[in-house]
Amino acid sequence: MRYITPLKAAEGLGSAHEGTQHHWAMTVSAVALLILTPLFMITVGRAIGLPRELVLAYFARPFPALITALFVIVGMLHFIKGTRIMIDDYFQGGVRKGAIIFSVIFGWAVIAAAVYALARMGLGAIVVL
Repeated sequence: MRYITPLKAAEGLGSAHEGTQHHWAMTVSAVALLILTPLFMITVGRAIGLPRELVLAYFARPFPALITALFVIVGMLHFIKGTRIMIDDYFQGGVRKGAIIFSVIFGWAVIAAAVYALARMGLGAIVVL
């Protein structure tokens, strides 16, 4: 019979040796999204209805671009970790591996596309102005 000390239970070093770290990462990203989501909605809400040139100029400014980039990055990293848990619960074998690979590639592709688009808008405004 093994005795689990309170320290080991608090560290969460179960069979996978990463339970507590994953829980804290999900909690921190959820709190970050709690703050970033209203800021993102306000930021995007101000750009709705503007002509294309003004939207490009708006997202070329640092604050809207930074809020948008942070929201997409934190949101997609939260998505990747969350889908990993869902996939581990509901899939087995090769399907599990394929689904995990797909979700990770999809998440990083969305991050790359969003950051690339924001960079293009920022650089485009510099060239036009």
